[in-house]
Amino acid sequence: MTGHVDAVGRIRKLKSIGSDHELEISAPKSVMDYVVNKGSIAVDGISLTVAGVRRNWFRLWIIPHTMQVTNLSEKERGSRVNLEADLIGKYVRQFTDAYTKA
Repeated sequence: MTGHVDAVGRIRKLKSIGSDHELEISAPKSVMDYVVNKGSIAVDGISLTVAGVRRNWFRLWIIPHTMQVTNLSEKERGSRVNLEADLIGKYVRQFTDAYTKA
């Protein structure tokens, strides 16, 4: 992650499950094109692992430590968050686009 913001998403679900949290974030296509299951995404600068992907949103599982030491503990349903897609995905897309257009 580089600290750049690719787009703004919105929290659609934030639910406690035991000591963990399930977090679902709606995101624009410009970010969703790079979101893959078990890939990385930064949410408000926090690098996290994707736990599920749908057409216009993705799911994250947040462990207690992450929830305690980041601003995620201050978020709620409807909160806006800054998103940064995985840099490797961006490079792969750039190379495959160049190859398919050649």
